[in-house]
Amino acid sequence: MKIRDIRATTVTVPLKAPLRHANGCHWGRFVRTIVEVETDTGLIGLGEMGGGGESAEAVFRAMKGYLVGHDPARLEEMRFLIANPTASLYNNRTQVLAALEFACLDILGQAWGVPVSDILGGRLRERVPFASYCFFRYPNPATGRGEVRTVDQLVAEATSLKAEFGFHAHKLKAGIFHPDYELEAYRALAASLPGDSYRIDPNGVWSTEQAIRFGQAIEGIRNDYFEDPVFGLNGMRRTREMVRIPLATNTVVVNFEQLSQNILNTAVDVILLDTTFWGGIRPCVKAAAICETFQLGVAVHSSGELGIQLATMLHLGAVLPNLSFAADAHYHHLTDDVIEGGLMKYEDGMIRVPGGPGLGVKLNREKLREYSELYKRLGDYPYDQDPSRPGWSPILPNERWANHRDDHFIKVPY
Repeated sequence: MKIRDIRATTVTVPLKAPLRHANGCHWGRFVRTIVEVETDTGLIGLGEMGGGGESAEAVFRAMKGYLVGHDPARLEEMRFLIANPTASLYNNRTQVLAALEFACLDILGQAWGVPVSDILGGRLRERVPFASYCFFRYPNPATGRGEVRTVDQLVAEATSLKAEFGFHAHKLKAGIFHPDYELEAYRALAASLPGDSYRIDPNGVWSTEQAIRFGQAIEGIRNDYFEDPVFGLNGMRRTREMVRIPLATNTVVVNFEQLSQNILNTAVDVILLDTTFWGGIRPCVKAAAICETFQLGVAVHSSGELGIQLATMLHLGAVLPNLSFAADAHYHHLTDDVIEGGLMKYEDGMIRVPGGPGLGVKLNREKLREYSELYKRLGDYPYDQDPSRPGWSPILPNERWANHRDDHFIKVPY
């Protein structure tokens, strides 16, 4: 079996409302690149990567020169062929490799008649638990509804998410407003759903001193972990020395070199494994095994997935013995998906691992065309910009906070 063709299609899928984060905003939609790898036997494997457009599609077209005629089972050779560590200093292809690995594993599962989780060693759980992902949000550009800016709106949103999806863990995306206001909001969130667990993520924009003050102030909450309060291993280490909450990261331990440094001089307790950032599902399994050996916690990170990448997260979560915490997912913020059957369903805060061969999901060709056309009409959006503050950018540590009293309506392309 050999690879015959590689195709990439950029789509944009609407969100229920624009999601604000410490470094900008998702402007009411996700932009993703859907990858199809076709073999000479007619099998088609699916991959997915964040971002897109002509540049992303051109990169995957260029991969045909590397991979046409390549055996999709030779995944380690593919890794060095397109993402050699030294060569990648000049052509960072980690996320490209991840999308292609997803597709090749999907092909192998279809060819062998087994789910990807069986290729990875066999599932230990049939359903993977998820945390709610609570964002401060702008109103939906079409309806004017869905804003989350005030403390009361945040509590109402979390309560609604728990009622609809059954979450037992809740994450707040922070770093948007002044830390004192976000402390008030986080405390109110934790008080609103007693018995559940919580986590907060300011995307590394606080100073170490601010992170210590905030961390000490929330020690009485049932925290899963304190995620990326500062940027950099040394700042995380200083914070960890002063705060009695496990620290977690998806930004400063995202490869094996950084993982080794963290083990030699611990700064982070919980490694949030992202199937895209680490270059595929298999590297995440390897990293989780190292974390198991050194008794570090792991969880599954979300980088803004559609159903194909969600399937990779589910197969990963299914096989990890040391999955210590509920996974993250932006998924419940989506209004639709490009896979057959539409959005996957939550059951008591969990999603069932697909049982079909390969990743267990198939493309809805009509939806792929619809959201490809929507992307062509709307184009990209600047993920690292805030639509209400033209020209704004955060500094590190940040002091350019948004105003939580500012309620004027922001019109964004939707």
